[in-house]
Amino acid sequence: MSLRAGARPIAARNLSARAPVPSALRAPAPARSMRAARLQVSAYTVTITTLEGKKHQVEVGEDENLLDAALDAGIDVTHDCKMGVCMTCPAKLTAGRVDQGTGMLSEDTIELGYALMCVATPQSDCEVTLIDEDELLEQQLSA
Repeated sequence: MSLRAGARPIAARNLSARAPVPSALRAPAPARSMRAARLQVSAYTVTITTLEGKKHQVEVGEDENLLDAALDAGIDVTHDCKMGVCMTCPAKLTAGRVDQGTGMLSEDTIELGYALMCVATPQSDCEVTLIDEDELLEQQLSA
């Protein structure tokens, strides 16, 4: 490395001689991974009862839908579009609360406890029972 005419070299600084930064003034460490970031999100315990009557408990993040959590846990859930339109992933909410903001169910049907697993996100610990698609369609059409 050469110096330009008239330039002076900069003296090396002893960085180890600096005073330590108080921990209260340090920036928080960045999340090491998406998984680490997700661990900070609230999760709820959801009990899912299959059509065969088998009960499964899964932890579901507040921003995760019940269908994805069930599939991740290895639970066989009938589904198709994953957008709340086809109504092939119906369940009956038997305890707790879920949000179904983007689904196609009528308010009357939701008030009776029906839910679509693909758009239902938990708002508390809850219990759902998977039901046959025909039960939901019958209810939805009669509402």
